[in-house]
Amino acid sequence: MNDSAVMASPARSAKKPFYRSLYFHVLVAILLGVMLGHFMPTLAVQMKPLGDAFIKLVKMVIGPIIFCTVVTGMAGMGDMKKVGRVGGKALLYFEVVSTLSLVIGLVMGHLFHPGTGFNLDPATIDTKALAAYTTAAHHQNTVEFLMHIIPDTVFSAFSTGNVLQILLISVLFGAALAAMGEHGRPLVRMLDQFAQTFFGIVHIIMKVAAIGAFGSIAFTIGTYGIGAVVPLLKLIGAFYVTLVFFVLVVLGVISRMLGFSILRFLGYIREEILIVLGTSSSEAALPQMLEKLERLGCSKSVVGLVIPAGYSFNLDGTNIYLTMAVLFIAQAFNIELSLTQQLTLVGVAMLTSKGASGVAGAAFVMLTSTLLVFPIIPVSGMVLILGIHRFMGTGLAIANTIGNGVATLVVSAWENELDRSKLNAVMSHRRTD
Repeated sequence: MNDSAVMASPARSAKKPFYRSLYFHVLVAILLGVMLGHFMPTLAVQMKPLGDAFIKLVKMVIGPIIFCTVVTGMAGMGDMKKVGRVGGKALLYFEVVSTLSLVIGLVMGHLFHPGTGFNLDPATIDTKALAAYTTAAHHQNTVEFLMHIIPDTVFSAFSTGNVLQILLISVLFGAALAAMGEHGRPLVRMLDQFAQTFFGIVHIIMKVAAIGAFGSIAFTIGTYGIGAVVPLLKLIGAFYVTLVFFVLVVLGVISRMLGFSILRFLGYIREEILIVLGTSSSEAALPQMLEKLERLGCSKSVVGLVIPAGYSFNLDGTNIYLTMAVLFIAQAFNIELSLTQQLTLVGVAMLTSKGASGVAGAAFVMLTSTLLVFPIIPVSGMVLILGIHRFMGTGLAIANTIGNGVATLVVSAWENELDRSKLNAVMSHRRTD
């Protein structure tokens, strides 16, 4: 009964006129934000609180939703060996695809040569604007990152909104609750009701998603201006072409192996993609992704483990950004990297891409960390990217969101916990939408 209701849900929503759908509202808001930012930049900059408020509203419920989803999923498993197996498969997939995305970013950087022709001298660059990022990067080594996963208190993890800390507490709580057996069932049912309540809150918050997207995009265009990207259009264009290639080809092949089209999946999560596009934050779509992937046929336990972990360990778009940005800076300074140095870069980026989770401007901090560990290229070259980082950050956030969605489907199928009837019903519907 519940399954049929879930599968019928997309069909009911498809009957609404397009002008009443969330994706249409967000798309219109983004266009209006771009226009305001271009023609009235002073006023557009003042719209920033609208975007910040929306992101804060979403982050407010991420912790409780992850906690309730992971705990109820693990308690439903009842087998800790299965939990370890699911986590191990997820990490294996993350590392393989992450390595592939790093290499693709490097290859595309050579193919497009976005930094050629700048002919920069490190001594002529003012690095004052990088101070905050280099300070943060110096404090992000592997040991401190691992220690940072452990919160000071149970409640501090939720107050700071650190996804990995919340995930750790959730796994421990879920394991303890599963060990209680039948005695823990009343608490499991209560947490499941809490989860449904918080998802209800998300639905309410999403009603103002268009306002948040409008505020964020207006601020971005009003602050930096469309003209600010012109000198670096080659890098931005190469970066987005690479992201499209990765999503359509790499994730497309993986999706085809699972038996569905990546284009249909993109259509299914189009509202989440537009929310990320408007806010430049993948976290803004996290609660919706959790719910939609369950509706698509993934088991609650797999969704609860893979999506939160993926926000630190499966950053496909960020990885492409790292290697392309480093190669761009090297080309701008006319620095030739040997094959050994480039392979070392991939290894360094694999580590530093995990080292700035939960840090403001995480992708830029990761880039700083990579250059600090890989001193062949001057850190000062990051000044070139600082002004366009937000434009690139939007693309990498979208790619990260899509990549984590596909990863969840892969691990669900790997565990034989992907409901093919739900998947086919939803995907076939989206084809005729």
